[in-house]
Amino acid sequence: MGLRMRVHDKEPIGQALRRFKKLIERSGMQKELRAHQYYEKPCEQRRRAQLRKQKAARKAMMTPKV
Repeated sequence: MGLRMRVHDKEPIGQALRRFKKLIERSGMQKELRAHQYYEKPCEQRRRAQLRKQKAARKAMMTPKV
């Protein structure tokens, strides 16, 4: 996946770097890179997904509905 960002004339490098970081974060590339930093067994992936579902269900039960 290729991302392009054009740096404007006379734009400070700090501001361009901030824009670049936001672009990376919004594109989902950073999340994908973190997921691929180390190998995770399929059973561990399923277990984490199940725990996320349980946590979301618990949170939904605790949230008062108006």
